[in-house]
Amino acid sequence: MKIMKRILLIALILVAGYIIVDIGRYFVYPDITSLKKSRPAKTAFMEHREEQWLKKGIKKKIKNSWVPLSRISPYLLKAVIIAEDDKFWSHEGFDFEAMQKALEKDIKKKKFQAGGSTISQQLAKNLYLSPSKNPVRKIKEAILTWRLEQNLTKRRIIELYLNVAELGDGIFGIEAAALNHYGKHAAELSPREAATLASILPNPRRYTPDGNSRYVENQSERIYQIMVRRGIVIPEFDEVINETQSENDIDVEDQKIKDKEKPEGS
Repeated sequence: MKIMKRILLIALILVAGYIIVDIGRYFVYPDITSLKKSRPAKTAFMEHREEQWLKKGIKKKIKNSWVPLSRISPYLLKAVIIAEDDKFWSHEGFDFEAMQKALEKDIKKKKFQAGGSTISQQLAKNLYLSPSKNPVRKIKEAILTWRLEQNLTKRRIIELYLNVAELGDGIFGIEAAALNHYGKHAAELSPREAATLASILPNPRRYTPDGNSRYVENQSERIYQIMVRRGIVIPEFDEVINETQSENDIDVEDQKIKDKEKPEGS
């Protein structure tokens, strides 16, 4: 009996030691300072998706195109912050009020869903961790979030996030999402398009901007109306811009038809 207790005690000590070392290494690894100037080649989330496809025998490639913050629609930037982390510019990586509310919801549902994450926390998870939801991963995420906030500017954090966030099955980053869903560059996104893309961030593989989801419709409208109330969007001006874009699209299509109808050599 004593031998079994000793074995059990040693096993517990070894497990505890492994967990401590596994968590503790994130205080020094990976090299976050390199993100000040360099862009990540491939994130942990991208690798996770590729592993899923490989297991299922799906031949698919990650879609991702890097763009600087200056080439991303300011409407998109505002919409994402409203949707995901409205206190982004003022907090130091954690929104404790949002975390408390999420925890209360988890207790009521008797599920650990780990909501209330800030953009900084989501970036840490996307870059270095798996999508799994467990307390150990959340501790790692907290350490990495603290290091991101200590080493990078807010501008750099949001730039990285917008370039690596998942916005569709295998679609990462706002440029790839804008091209895939709207056939335009991230800089050209309208307020409505920006609000719609921001609304799918919580579950980009379930929701799509071009679907018939009531959630996407309601959430995108909520984000858009907040932008209107804050003076980010002037509805009348937005309508004029959309009408002009539609007219330009029609003109381009008409020109293409005329070009096709021209006899050769003319």
